[in-house]
Amino acid sequence: DLRRRIEKRLEKSSNQIYRQLARCALEWSCFTAQNTFYARDEGAIPSSAACNASCVGCISEQPAGVPPPSHERIRRPPNAEEMAEVMADHLARASGRVMVSFGQGCEGEPLLRWKEIARAVRLARGLTSRGSINVNTNGSSPRALAALCDAGLDACRISLNSASDDLYAAYYRPHGYVLGEVIASMRIAKDKGAYLALNLLTFPGVTDRKGEVERLCRLVAEVRVDQVQTRP
Repeated sequence: DLRRRIEKRLEKSSNQIYRQLARCALEWSCFTAQNTFYARDEGAIPSSAACNASCVGCISEQPAGVPPPSHERIRRPPNAEEMAEVMADHLARASGRVMVSFGQGCEGEPLLRWKEIARAVRLARGLTSRGSINVNTNGSSPRALAALCDAGLDACRISLNSASDDLYAAYYRPHGYVLGEVIASMRIAKDKGAYLALNLLTFPGVTDRKGEVERLCRLVAEVRVDQVQTRP
């Protein structure tokens, strides 16, 4: 009944986030987008059309002449009211492990829009105290992540491929930030009491090298990371 649920939601709301998530749910089979229409577990809040990294394996934007991305990025970043509407509805109605997440596969980097997201979080929290609010992020701005935690964010998952500066830069190709700022964001999340997960991208022959493993383990222990999720 997914298509029927989507049609019903689009009839009730003109919010562009639901239109984007309808494509994600039907065309790209995104479970998080589908959850938003089923009102269960983790719901999706795409928030940013731009990014400050050019990841080699980006799934939402690739240059011409190479294999195309598997998703299409949201074209217009939603405003705080649009994000708060979807957030509050999901947090108030969903069953299971209730949460909402910024930073989906169909968008860029949410920390670039931290002011609007912080406002959206406050608006949603003014309507419901249920569930958890999470951001999936590259962790490029410690200041932005701190502001989101102060607004009510209680979990974050930071993408990482290495604890080595050269390997990090080779994959993420960051614009205007370095690995040190990502690590600073991890520390700020813990200091602010947020649940900290790492989305660790693994590469055979790289991640499992002795020195690389030791650096990663040392970083996880020093920062007190709550969870490491590996992604091949």
